[in-house]
Amino acid sequence: MRFDIITVFPELFAGVLECGIIRRARRSGLADVRLVNLRDFTRDRHRSVDDRPYGGGEGMVFMPGPLFEAIESCLESGDEGKGRVVLLSPQGKTWSQDLAAEYSTIPHLILVCGRYEGVDQRVIDHLVDQEISIGDFVLTGGEIPAMVLLDSIVRLIPGALGCRDSALNESFSSGLLDYPQYTRPAEYRGHAVPEVLLSGDHARIAEWRKEQALEKTKRARPELITER
Repeated sequence: MRFDIITVFPELFAGVLECGIIRRARRSGLADVRLVNLRDFTRDRHRSVDDRPYGGGEGMVFMPGPLFEAIESCLESGDEGKGRVVLLSPQGKTWSQDLAAEYSTIPHLILVCGRYEGVDQRVIDHLVDQEISIGDFVLTGGEIPAMVLLDSIVRLIPGALGCRDSALNESFSSGLLDYPQYTRPAEYRGHAVPEVLLSGDHARIAEWRKEQALEKTKRARPELITER
């Protein structure tokens, strides 16, 4: 699976790309992550990517020229018709586990990291397939949201996780939060692991986990119950 990430700060991704599952997926060929510096598509000696908005107002807006050329370059270098262009923006659809699962089946994703007061609307109207937000708050730029999408998608690519079923038994995969987890020792500072988990009775354990997941969801995220 290929990811093109268009950004004015490619250096922000250095740590993310060299750690954990993303690093392993890249090295094994499951994920091809390419950082595209938007300033490489500028035409002036200052390598300008933004300008003041027409009509007045605070802040700066990404100009259409560099973004059009950067996105088109990514599309042209991939398989025709298989690339999806995603703008990371506070105005976008809220990211979710369901969207991560959907996106993990797309061969080529182009993630555009917005900044400043946004991007010229002509880019959105003519090149962007979907705007995505990671929550109802504003960040300095789209780089951190792009990292969130990258991490949540890569781990769903078949073969990326060590255990094939790991992604199937997590929070939100079933519509509920995850059940509590325990490991050795069986007792620590007077706090014991629930007896059922030590019983070896897999049917009882499965039922207990289901009940615990439901209770945890009712307590922490009751809106998920009403949405089911």
